[in-house]
Amino acid sequence: MKLLTPARLGPYDLKNRMVMAPMTRNRAGEGLAPTPLHVTYYAQRASAGLIVTEATQVSDDAAGYAWTPGIYSDAQVAAWRKVVDAVHARGSRIFLQLWHVGRVSHPSLRPDGSLPVAPSAIAPDGSAFTYDGMQRFPVPRALETGEIPGYVAKFASAAGRAIEAGFDGVELHGANGYLIDQFLRDGTNHRTDRYGGSLENRARFLLEVVEAVTAAIGAARVGVRLSPTGNNASISDSDPERTFTHAVKALSGRGLAYLHLAMLPPSDPLNAPLRAAWDGTLIVNGGYDRETGERAIASGLADLVAYGVPFLANPDLPERFAGNAPLNAPDRRTFYGGTEKGYIDYPELTAVR
Repeated sequence: MKLLTPARLGPYDLKNRMVMAPMTRNRAGEGLAPTPLHVTYYAQRASAGLIVTEATQVSDDAAGYAWTPGIYSDAQVAAWRKVVDAVHARGSRIFLQLWHVGRVSHPSLRPDGSLPVAPSAIAPDGSAFTYDGMQRFPVPRALETGEIPGYVAKFASAAGRAIEAGFDGVELHGANGYLIDQFLRDGTNHRTDRYGGSLENRARFLLEVVEAVTAAIGAARVGVRLSPTGNNASISDSDPERTFTHAVKALSGRGLAYLHLAMLPPSDPLNAPLRAAWDGTLIVNGGYDRETGERAIASGLADLVAYGVPFLANPDLPERFAGNAPLNAPDRRTFYGGTEKGYIDYPELTAVR
């Protein structure tokens, strides 16, 4: 299978072309640091050529959900280092996904109880998952122009801490309706300054973050995730093909580790133009299975294929694909929050033979 052949990713050799996609699991411990459960969870799934971790806060004001980890304290760095060491010991590479959620948050999740921030004062539909249960999203505070460089710097600082923890690189979460995505899309960005209006202006925050992070840790250690058709937290754009083709072309030529297109199923018409616009390693994600993932590699649509729920429920997914073996059924009741159940207790093939 082409999915199981080695690949090169920047300076790294990958043992296969299967990526464990980032998945929020809401199990961070004291100080929003990873726990020994995280070490086991990621080590179990080091059958992947590359692991991209769950989204991780770049700063203490970046959280949008209860029990999601950070990378801004010494204790968090030390805890993540144990995860990285366990994954490396099993022969896989691991990138830390960095996020700031922007408007997809609630005052109770912020250290000073202030309103979430966003490009524009437009509330998302729905409710935040807080320590006190689900609470409606408030109208966020629009960032002042002079504040934005400080938010760019948060990503660069977090990237430096990720390398300190031993990660092979970072993935910038520019997808799923979070802060970078909010700047990029015209449904959430109604600004009239240099960060709003034209495509060039709306892409400015993304590109400034990329430039700051690559200056901090090197372009070959930086991936970017985008979700051109995603609608998480009521994110929208009037012309996704135009917006994201522009963004992808602007990211090309920078020597980045990869572009990760999320929530785009194999049949989506945006796959071809975005593939053509990108000059580097491409990861696709969006409901791929064994057969469609194999076709994506064989056809040249992608270089790597990311799997979310299949890796969640099948720590040894590459082995199962190799033998066309049955997959464990995921327990969706345990996706978010909890302890061992539904997290580190999915059986591997060797346990059920």
